[in-house]
Amino acid sequence: MAVPKMKVSRARGRKRRTHYKLTLPAIVACPKCKEMKLAHHVCKLCGTYNGVQVLPLDEDKKA
Repeated sequence: MAVPKMKVSRARGRKRRTHYKLTLPAIVACPKCKEMKLAHHVCKLCGTYNGVQVLPLDEDKKA
């Protein structure tokens, strides 16, 4: 079984654990319906992307 030859200091050991952080998704308001959506994605409510109607409208979702 492998055993460390030298003690690892607190600073050195904690440096390895700094990159395990979650980032928040980029959420923005849709310019057409003002619903919150992921940035650079099609709005699920109105179906528009960059001012262009991409998905057909569902009347049951529009309410």
